[in-house]
Amino acid sequence: MTENSRSVTALPAASDSPPGNYDRTPSDHGMIVEKDVAVPMRDGVNLSVDIYRPDTAGKFPALLAFSIYNKDLQGPDVAKTLPPQPAWSSLWAGLLEAGDTKFFVSRGYSHIIGSPRGVAKSDGGGSRQWDSYDLIEWIAAQPWCDGNVGMVGISGFGAEQFHVARQNPPHLKAIFPLDPRGAYGTLGSFREEYPGGVLHLFRYLIMHFAAMHQTKGKPGTLPPEREALWQEAMNNPDYRMYPHLFNVLTQKGQHMPPYFELLIDPYDKEAAVRDAEQSLERIKVPTYTGSGWYAYTYKTHLNGAQNYFEKIAAPKKLMFLGPAHLERPFHSLHGEILRWHDHWLKNIDTGIMNDPPVRYWVMGANEWRSGADWPLPETQWTKFYLNSWERLQATPFTPSSVDDELPADAFAQMPPTQTNAVQALRYMTDPLPEDLLIAGPSVLNLFAAIDQDDTNWIVSLKDVGPDGSVRTVREGERDLPRDLHERELTRGWLKASHRAVDPARSKPWRPWHPLTRQAQKKVVPGEVTEYAIEILATANLFRRGHRICIDIASADMPTGVGGATNAEYVPNHIVSSKTTLHKIYHDGKRPSHLLLPVIPQG
Repeated sequence: MTENSRSVTALPAASDSPPGNYDRTPSDHGMIVEKDVAVPMRDGVNLSVDIYRPDTAGKFPALLAFSIYNKDLQGPDVAKTLPPQPAWSSLWAGLLEAGDTKFFVSRGYSHIIGSPRGVAKSDGGGSRQWDSYDLIEWIAAQPWCDGNVGMVGISGFGAEQFHVARQNPPHLKAIFPLDPRGAYGTLGSFREEYPGGVLHLFRYLIMHFAAMHQTKGKPGTLPPEREALWQEAMNNPDYRMYPHLFNVLTQKGQHMPPYFELLIDPYDKEAAVRDAEQSLERIKVPTYTGSGWYAYTYKTHLNGAQNYFEKIAAPKKLMFLGPAHLERPFHSLHGEILRWHDHWLKNIDTGIMNDPPVRYWVMGANEWRSGADWPLPETQWTKFYLNSWERLQATPFTPSSVDDELPADAFAQMPPTQTNAVQALRYMTDPLPEDLLIAGPSVLNLFAAIDQDDTNWIVSLKDVGPDGSVRTVREGERDLPRDLHERELTRGWLKASHRAVDPARSKPWRPWHPLTRQAQKKVVPGEVTEYAIEILATANLFRRGHRICIDIASADMPTGVGGATNAEYVPNHIVSSKTTLHKIYHDGKRPSHLLLPVIPQG
């Protein structure tokens, strides 16, 4: 091996840039810009779009970015005054997601950015059901388009791609919906955004930090059924202790309508699930989806990407990025986007379909790996048992032994009206003797009792260490070091009253909780109850000498003022207004354990 080759292999990998570095030489021609172009829909409503296309003769394929976000916040003019900001910048804004116009146009694509009816400069009225479909077909018919249309953009732009992919417009040839919303709803779903039925403030924060054009008046009377739901929500003490959320309720849907709907009817619908499952089977458009490990905080993108990949039958790829949010305005991964669309829209042999279907970033190792499916077929589902003295052990309990008599652990959580402190129980392995790789979803199977009729279970999976200490009776070695580094990898949530499981839809690594109003059942105080808590997927290499750690809590707290958080994409959850005692059992008859997706090394 030469010195040069050694230096190349030593270069650090980037968690927002998969290996390959595909690109083509950009052209030096200019760009034709057409702003606020009116495009008629089938019912006569006009959408407003911006068109950016190569300033040269010929026809080119088009890439559409379409979303509920104002098109005037996208495009090259925005990038001139706001260069890409990393996630830790105070000016990072999630909704700048349509993609790098200059990149696409200089490589022979037209870039069209628009919004559906009722948003920004588009006309209102009527149903937006077919807006994306009609816009795609309009683009394909333009004299500057060669009839091939793809779609780009992330998050809200990704959700719209999957919405129209269900309709299969004739000229839509490929989509790249990174960070899409949930698959169990055309533009999002309750179960994927609120796993375990635990409500959080993500949508509130998005609406709070962004602009919503609304006219408010005196709250009126709702239809009888909705009036009853509203009154029930108004009487919910868990809502009333958050003044900013209670304010949304008092205005009866005039302020932040989507969040109002969540508060008065926080349940999944079985009919919506069935409709979504049927519609997913209709998607025939080649799809490259994915998310980042960062998305475990607001859940919908990470859950949605996995469910879409599992359910659709079209040619497909899945990619999981690193733990830091992508920069805004969005410009990452454009080499991979170009490689995908060059294959499907320009008929260029980019080799992308020869790659493994799954690529994922491994934290801890800080490297890219690939797989044949997701979860990875080679996964060894491995149990780690909760035990006394904060221990997490691979050794199972011994039947008919002293293991049957182990006492429960306990913690009590006061509500946010009384404390900012979060109480938790922690369980950790000994320092690992060898590196251990996990990749995929996890489950905490928990036996527990509470002294109220409901609570939230919030489980955090962490990598702690390195730790070279030992525990003995000697002075200074009785306790674990207090200065160990810890890194949170992912979390899982379950509202205790939503513990019911649908065995037909469940898998050992993914319990399916119906989350419907009909399936919800309050807990009997003091009764030991079994819970299966899904922990969102992640990939991490626990290095030798590190510890696997889980924290079990029932609350988290706002990090900002006014009951909000200091980052729009890291929401806190609506927790109980009652002080609650939690007891966790781990013994031979109630073997609480963590199920981890261990991947064989080598």
